[in-house]
Amino acid sequence: MEANSKPCRPLLLLVAVLVVVLSCCCCCFCAEATAADEQSSSRKGAAGHGRRGMRRSRRQAAAVVAAPLMVPITVLKSAVDAGAVCMDGTPPAYHLDPGSGAGNNSWIVNLEGGGWCNNVRACQFRKTSRRGSSDLMEKEIPFGGIMSNSPADNPDFYNWNRVKIRYCDGASFAGEGFDKENGFYFRGQRIWDATIRHLLSIGMASADQVLLTGCSAGGLAVILHCDEFQAFFPPATSGRGTTVKCLADAGLFLDTADVSGGRSLRSYYSDIVAMQGVAPNLPPACIARLDATSCFFPQYVIDGIKTPIFLLNAAYDAWQIQESLAPNAADPSGAWRTCKSNRSACDASQMKFLQDFRDEMVATVRGFSGSRSNGLFINSCFAHCQSELPATWSNAAGGSPSIQNKGIAKSVGDWYFDRAEVKAVDCAYPCDGTCRHII
Repeated sequence: MEANSKPCRPLLLLVAVLVVVLSCCCCCFCAEATAADEQSSSRKGAAGHGRRGMRRSRRQAAAVVAAPLMVPITVLKSAVDAGAVCMDGTPPAYHLDPGSGAGNNSWIVNLEGGGWCNNVRACQFRKTSRRGSSDLMEKEIPFGGIMSNSPADNPDFYNWNRVKIRYCDGASFAGEGFDKENGFYFRGQRIWDATIRHLLSIGMASADQVLLTGCSAGGLAVILHCDEFQAFFPPATSGRGTTVKCLADAGLFLDTADVSGGRSLRSYYSDIVAMQGVAPNLPPACIARLDATSCFFPQYVIDGIKTPIFLLNAAYDAWQIQESLAPNAADPSGAWRTCKSNRSACDASQMKFLQDFRDEMVATVRGFSGSRSNGLFINSCFAHCQSELPATWSNAAGGSPSIQNKGIAKSVGDWYFDRAEVKAVDCAYPCDGTCRHII
């Protein structure tokens, strides 16, 4: 569930070709491909002279200017007393870059993503990694995209207090349990509660504006916890209280059939919910009418969320294509192996299957989009997580994918500050260059 996925390089080439040939409305790429290209260019430039050397110097200077802010870790040792611990029993952690100026009393709380674990083997692996132990987490991490401190790249939120809560449970901050035999602490819900209460105690309680955000498993966590987050603050009425909104990036995981006709993701989610004791922490309105596994799927939760929420998603979510629609277990013949990592290799029937997935995603958010307080940006990219990558968040020319000439950062800002309604759905893929679907 990493933001940088292995198929980025061929996707970059494919989408670039489609933009030229079809004048499509979406140009999408990812940071891994961009970084690799920059490294390649630097190596070539190092061997050059004259103009090539000057270009290399300019690139190096730009790289220095554009270097991401590195933010140190804070280990929340006090949370252990409340049983709020990572999978291995170590304390939870977060990274905070304080706000300044006009943003001094505004907060972004970002829930880190990074998959889930559904059985002993997977959880054991997770427990011995940064996804399950604060002892193994990086001592500092880069803040980019919506977490950036650059006014050019992140004009609406750059000077806010920006916090990333590290993900070390395995159930989108929603589990509650303890596996004594294997030494697994499933305490995602306690980590969520203890860390939010800590942030409230160090200044967030008096915030004028807050935004809960996250991508992938963190985006799912945002959907599950959005109304809980709202409940920590006084309502913003008559000019008083706190404006609370949520942004879920790449969190719209669909309960849909895979290429074999099975329900791979539903089976996976069912195991997670059962193993980690998730059911008591799922949205009550959903649990009152559906089973717990269904209520771990966003499509059955989003229409009941009362807090304003923005869904940012790729219509052809790269992770879902590879791990939910065409996982290896559902594709024993390997017919999808090339297609799911290189869209130019898909045949007509495979493209039809992907188009149907896109149409199902659009249908899923139709009711959600009826609320004036909600926002929506679904672009026709093969991508996963777009808000934290400078390449897909920035409003700069050639940066963010756009719908109606408006990129992701501008769309989110317009929605959060009520500058404009944002209910945008990109054209289907491949598109003819004319469609601009607005729900």
